[in-house]
Amino acid sequence: MPGTGKGSFRVLFMLPAFISGFFTSLSLILAIGAQNAFVLRQGLRRQYVGTVVLICAFSDALLITAGVAGFGLAEQAVPWLGPVMRGAGAAFLIVYGGLRFLAAWRGGAALEAEAAPVPRARIVAVTLLLTWANPHVYLDTLMLIGSVSTRYAPWQGMFATGAVLASFVFFAALGYGARGLAPLFRRPAAWRVLETLVGVVMWTIALSLLLGL
Repeated sequence: MPGTGKGSFRVLFMLPAFISGFFTSLSLILAIGAQNAFVLRQGLRRQYVGTVVLICAFSDALLITAGVAGFGLAEQAVPWLGPVMRGAGAAFLIVYGGLRFLAAWRGGAALEAEAAPVPRARIVAVTLLLTWANPHVYLDTLMLIGSVSTRYAPWQGMFATGAVLASFVFFAALGYGARGLAPLFRRPAAWRVLETLVGVVMWTIALSLLLGL
């Protein structure tokens, strides 16, 4: 059929861009971070998992799209943007990490697997803060993914599609897959360990931001 060969030729070049986008994005978000730790925690508690997953995934999608579209030059255009983002993110992570250490120290009903529901608005607010107040997410999406996508011109759109898909797959797997660990986290001691680890992660990231790493 006319055009069939041309279409196959196009797919041959589009597929590597899609695959590279998928695995580039996945490799960046696999590392345990403040956002991932929170998604895992909500998955274990089975509270508003869908809401948290969608906020994280759609936020990544917006940032990835912006990065691939060329907004990765924002920090170069506004030199003070990077330090301000790092400082604000570090301050938030220090406070949130401190709250996790306090929860681990208190123990009790707050750490039960079937804990009392928290207002959805509060969960939404924390999820948005952990996502949009985290300078690392901007560096990963706007700067790194945006720059890598230029290697696949003119198929940056396919690169972005793969990167966005990886985000949705990862957060859904993390949030809903955590339910398999529910039996373990019916034990208060396991919740104490998790809260402590989350606090350590938060403060480690905050320290790295303050040190400019």
